[in-house]
Amino acid sequence: MTDTPFSLDFAPEHGVAVEVLPGIRRLTAPNPSPMTFTGTNTWLVGGGGERVTVIDPGPDDPAHLAAIIEAAGGARQIERILVTHPHVDHSAGAPRLARLSGAPVLGYGPAGSGRSALMKRLAESGGIGGGEGVDTGFAPDEMLREGDVVRGNGWQLEVIETPGHMAEHLSFALGDALFSGDHVMGWATTLVSPPDGDLAAFLDAIDKLRARSESLYLPGHGDVVHNPLEVLDWIRAHRAERTEQIRAALARGPRTAAEITRAVYVGLDPQLLPMAERNVLAHLLAMIEKGEAAPVGRPSARGRFMLGTCAG
Repeated sequence: MTDTPFSLDFAPEHGVAVEVLPGIRRLTAPNPSPMTFTGTNTWLVGGGGERVTVIDPGPDDPAHLAAIIEAAGGARQIERILVTHPHVDHSAGAPRLARLSGAPVLGYGPAGSGRSALMKRLAESGGIGGGEGVDTGFAPDEMLREGDVVRGNGWQLEVIETPGHMAEHLSFALGDALFSGDHVMGWATTLVSPPDGDLAAFLDAIDKLRARSESLYLPGHGDVVHNPLEVLDWIRAHRAERTEQIRAALARGPRTAAEITRAVYVGLDPQLLPMAERNVLAHLLAMIEKGEAAPVGRPSARGRFMLGTCAG
């Protein structure tokens, strides 16, 4: 697959609130990087005299938090703070913003609280690595689950569990729009890094969103996604193609995730290879669950893997 549905033509002015839809504004944090693109999008729902709900306050950056408060019309105009997932570029600013505003923080739960049984075992056994950008201190005041509703003045957000990028990842539906966090972004596919990331859960959540009706995604990074069904289908096909590439590499004999990464990510920017290796490891673990691959010994980030008995 060469053509992607993503756009790199997004150059937000940091610290400036932009109305994207009536009652919905975006503030992009000044934390651009190879993993965050132009920075983390903070979303404000409400305004015009109404108290504001903040979605993903972003990093613990005083300037960005001050911009959020100004856009809200003052600290006490912030009614609540929602967090899509406990990564520092999304959640680290929540405690300080909560102290300044008195608003409660709502999210799925602390990092690691949503892991599957397999990912818990892998984390406990050691050697699997991971933990990139995890906000280990995140602790919401209120925990949200699938189907919960957050109500404002004449609007309501539906909570949708979308694990995969992180086990505790949530999305929020508001009318025809979906705040998609890092599950579906406007500029690239997301990182899935075990044990916090889980490819099987990620693909299940992609299918869950595919069955819904929202036609506009408001992501954690990058521009608004105007073609979500196309993006969801592309992500699904891309992950299937990547699995086939990994299967072909294993057909030549047992390989480590690093060896497979160098074989299938030809021409990738060297600084992104470590993240690509984490994605490959996620694919390998998903293949193991299906019997399509097997570890040589105990599964680990540096261990070798081979084709499984169901792989043909």
